[in-house]
Amino acid sequence: MDRRSFVAGIGSLPFLYAGSQVLANANATDEGLTLVIMDPMSAPLACACVQGYAQRKYEFLGKFLEQQLGTKVNVYWSGALSSAMEESKGRADIVIGKRSVVVADGLESKLPLSPIADLTGKDGKTIQWGLVVVRKDDAAKKLEDLAGYQILFGKKECDEKYAAPKQLFAAKKVAIAEKEECVGACSEAVTNLIDMEPGTKAAAVISSYAKPLLEGCGTIQKGDVRVVGETEKVPFITAFVNTSLSEELRNKIAVALLNVKSEPALLTVLETRDGFVSLSDSASDKSEQPVTAKKN
Repeated sequence: MDRRSFVAGIGSLPFLYAGSQVLANANATDEGLTLVIMDPMSAPLACACVQGYAQRKYEFLGKFLEQQLGTKVNVYWSGALSSAMEESKGRADIVIGKRSVVVADGLESKLPLSPIADLTGKDGKTIQWGLVVVRKDDAAKKLEDLAGYQILFGKKECDEKYAAPKQLFAAKKVAIAEKEECVGACSEAVTNLIDMEPGTKAAAVISSYAKPLLEGCGTIQKGDVRVVGETEKVPFITAFVNTSLSEELRNKIAVALLNVKSEPALLTVLETRDGFVSLSDSASDKSEQPVTAKKN
């Protein structure tokens, strides 16, 4: 798509479905619906250091859903569901983010959420995984070399950085240091790793999608860390719906999300090849055994 066509397409997004069927009073209030975005690849939650990467513009999805559903859609961005709900007056009708994180936050907030669709990436896949990394001058060459190492895991709600690597070390029978350390952001994990005293036996786990951002933003220089292991694939970005909404409305939301694939301009701004796909068609629920977030 050339620039002129792209701009024209974006300009038409709010009006794409002006003639669509209007939602008939199914839990849609005068205030409309609330869409909470927790996707770390969305523009407000990521940096713009890598052109065309991690700059998903969900405000256009909000406009698209308004036309599909015939009701106002208010969009909020936050890395945590509780923070978003403080701004949205306690509402979260649709939530889009890392599946394991949304599951954990939904349980924490006592919000009845059910997954309805997965968002594909530019490669058409709906999965992510954890990368186990060491410093460039570390003696370790493979995962089995990390016996006795201190591992900087991610937060427990991030499957790719906690549950999945835990399973990986167990499966490979690699006995790591007993002291467990969980670090929040991938940038913090690699910074902490690099800043350790020379010779310290340590490794960090980062998300597969984060490595280009760490290098692009200058958090690390290319080659500062090396990957010595990869976890099993786990689901990445999933759309959830609040089950307190009527079944009719939940079904309409699901259909609307699946219709994203028919709008090239919207696919472009959401950095997705195929838009949203049903859970039954998602690779995250087919190719690998996903790790499930659990309430501690």
